[in-house]
Amino acid sequence: MPELVYPPVIAFAKTMFRVLDLRITVEGARHVPRSGGAVLASNHVSYLDFIFSGLGAHESRRLVRFMAKQSVFRHRVSGPLMRGMRHIPVDRSAGAESYAAAVDALRRGEVVGVFPEATISRSFTVKELKSGAARMAREAGVPLLPVAIWGTQRLWTKGRPRTLTRRHTPITILVGEPMDPAGWPDAAAMTAALRERLTALVDRAQREYPESPTGPEDRWWQPAHLGGTAPTPEEAAALDASPREPSTA
Repeated sequence: MPELVYPPVIAFAKTMFRVLDLRITVEGARHVPRSGGAVLASNHVSYLDFIFSGLGAHESRRLVRFMAKQSVFRHRVSGPLMRGMRHIPVDRSAGAESYAAAVDALRRGEVVGVFPEATISRSFTVKELKSGAARMAREAGVPLLPVAIWGTQRLWTKGRPRTLTRRHTPITILVGEPMDPAGWPDAAAMTAALRERLTALVDRAQREYPESPTGPEDRWWQPAHLGGTAPTPEEAAALDASPREPSTA
């Protein structure tokens, strides 16, 4: 089927990146295969991560089909776009159907994007991972690639106002080496290895990031272990378990 929606959306996004002069760095894009199925498994620090994670596949001329919660597909604006780009809806009360759809897409040679943390990490560190990304890669017999995103939380993240017009923001995208499912005995072992690799990539992206907070009030986007005021992983887990906070989006 012809791609009528995805290319114009990408062109619009790239135009906005230029208007805002976002300083985007992509490394490791060569790891994304130019043909055949693959799973891209990214950390999750922002509502915009799917846009930037997909940039990691552009050098290989691949369009990534992201798995996203069902409510995004029901929205009057985002819904038609998500369906037109052939992303994969996830109904958390009936996950088997979306899982099967993702495996089918992989077997057809598609690149599928997954956020194995399931929700945005308030601590800006890698949370415990769901095993779905590894299980899909194993069942479809395709490589699994870790992808680290950093800087996007400064534009729009959980519990903070949107700053979508923020200019000159550095954004880092690191694509790790492919993981061959045959190298691990089961999905649990592969998921543990994925978390180690993803954590190492995110740590590198954080430490090499070209900007630092401008003062005490600007330390919110840094993780606690680097001197920031983001919640610790334990504090973030408690916040996630608490009643839903009022949205600042």
